[in-house]
Amino acid sequence: MATTTDFRADQSLSFTHLPHPAPTSVDVRTGILAAPGFSTQFSDHMVTIEWTEGANGQSGGWHDAVVGPRGPIPLDPAASVLHYAQEIFEGMKAYKHADGTITLFRPDANAARFNASARRLAMPELPEAVFIAAVKAIVQADRDWIPAQDGASLYLRPFMIATEAFLGVRPAKQYKFIIIASPAGNYFKSGTPAVSIWVSQYTRAAPGGTGAAKCGGNYAASLVPTAEAFARGHDQVLFLDAAEHKWVEELGGMNLFFVFADGSILTPPLLGTILPGITRDSLLTLAREDGLTIREERYSIDQWRADAASGALLETFACGTAAVVTPVGTVCEGDTSFTIGSGGPGQVTSRLKERLVAIQRGEMADTHEWVVPVA
Repeated sequence: MATTTDFRADQSLSFTHLPHPAPTSVDVRTGILAAPGFSTQFSDHMVTIEWTEGANGQSGGWHDAVVGPRGPIPLDPAASVLHYAQEIFEGMKAYKHADGTITLFRPDANAARFNASARRLAMPELPEAVFIAAVKAIVQADRDWIPAQDGASLYLRPFMIATEAFLGVRPAKQYKFIIIASPAGNYFKSGTPAVSIWVSQYTRAAPGGTGAAKCGGNYAASLVPTAEAFARGHDQVLFLDAAEHKWVEELGGMNLFFVFADGSILTPPLLGTILPGITRDSLLTLAREDGLTIREERYSIDQWRADAASGALLETFACGTAAVVTPVGTVCEGDTSFTIGSGGPGQVTSRLKERLVAIQRGEMADTHEWVVPVA
């Protein structure tokens, strides 16, 4: 029997809860949670909300918010997303603290970035309160899917697709917002203390493009270079800028930081060609609190190589929601390679990671009000 919960995300949208006809058995779920991979298994439920452009004097907007069984999405072959790639998404996690409390980390920042991506892709914005209410709704429905292992979490994937059936280059008039969830362990499978990255000759994004939006097209463009990196035995791919092919931008799905012997940290600036990472922003805040000098400046691959050789550069690390903070040990370009520091985790990298994870998991005071409980 369907039930309705009013989250008061706004004054007009409530969530209808549909019963699951065949939820995953406790034994099967326990087996999945005993050794979660990364986003290879999915929880029982999903959230859907529809958007329709107003017509014939009707206001239109967001409607039909549902928490129901996870399943296939009915989609017309002419749906706009299949032809014109109007699609955006977010990545976030739900954490289970030692006392059993379940929390989110900076969901307001994910909501704001989601809407920034929507604006760039000519899609409707979802009110931030609705976004957060929807995230809380799926976490509440699938709270038993959060792994208890150290470092594990419930990975959440909010996304929006254009569903109107038509052929023609214009913004669609119908959209569907969806959230699915997946129990997640470690992102990297290599087990090494630091990752090796491959410098690609491909580019991910150009000035004026969609590099700052979290849309599927950016990631589709990274698949061939990422496959090349894997084939050469590396963990990730590095993209340089499109114009001069000399400035370091980001990895396939992570921002980069550089730690210098003079006590400063550098990260490439947000100039529209890289994603404004929420983990990136959080680490900048924590690094400033540690008294480190922050530089958001362009950094060339040649300077990176020279600084690593001279000892001016002590550490490099990548960061993102999925991988959290990951040391970079080796960089390979063509037939040459260089090593950063000792090739393993550095002191600053380890300290920042420990602080961030401790805040996320409720093991350290959250002075920034980043951690949001799920009721």
